[in-house]
Amino acid sequence: MNILVTGACGQLGHEMQLQAQGHPAFTWFFTDIISAEGNGTAITPLDITDSVAVNAFVAEKNIDLIVNCAAYTAVDRAETDEEKAFLLNATAPGYLAAAIEHQGGQMIQISTDYVFDGTAHIPYTEDQTTCPASAYGRTKLAGEQAVLEANPTAMIIRTAWLYSTFGNNFVKTMLRLGREKEQLGVIFDQIGTPTYARDLADAIMTAINQGIVPGIYHFTDEGVTSWYDFTLAIHRIAGITTCHVRPLHTFEYPTPAARPHYSVLDKSKIKQAYGIEIPHWEESLCECMKSL
Repeated sequence: MNILVTGACGQLGHEMQLQAQGHPAFTWFFTDIISAEGNGTAITPLDITDSVAVNAFVAEKNIDLIVNCAAYTAVDRAETDEEKAFLLNATAPGYLAAAIEHQGGQMIQISTDYVFDGTAHIPYTEDQTTCPASAYGRTKLAGEQAVLEANPTAMIIRTAWLYSTFGNNFVKTMLRLGREKEQLGVIFDQIGTPTYARDLADAIMTAINQGIVPGIYHFTDEGVTSWYDFTLAIHRIAGITTCHVRPLHTFEYPTPAARPHYSVLDKSKIKQAYGIEIPHWEESLCECMKSL
């Protein structure tokens, strides 16, 4: 099988590079907007917003499966730059899906909890009505729709609160601020589940190995927490004791984009479909921080 992974320089893209090392039976192609070197893997430049380039690459490399890890993830900036966010989060995935459909292949599209407005009080299932409250959420939802319209056999995986040893993320930021500051305020009234990108990559590989069952799925680590409690766990594991973390209401830390107050995703469907066991978020946080 020839597998194309887009957005290879991002957190999940890096984790997919590590997965590739353990699955040499597949032929892997890693791309991003610029050429680079990651984990000993050559990253080929590919502009996924260029439909001609996408079609040519997929045809020339005889791609069987696309894992699209590329996205516009600057949530606040998207409020004033929705056109570019739409191009990367909706138009480009549509191009990828159309190209792989022409090849008779399949696609895995990574989406987000932001397709919901966060007003629920029990975990969101895949069949619940979407209602994004931000430009980022709207563009990611449009991406889901574009992919499924062009490639009905595609798999959509919604995730949330992603972090890893690669790139910039909340865990690294809280570690840095915890060491630099004596006091730190963190939101306590936004509830969700941190997700170690390595766990998501593991789930993606399980789906690839077992065979993709088309549809929308939810994947995060197990458990529930707030950004405030997540920060306390990060500092506790790192042994940071000199920074006092105080809880903030959302209104005390206004942002251009609305964040879901409750974005816990129900993972029953993916666990039943693939027989996977998902670790608790704090267990995975410990594993990530060992590497950090």
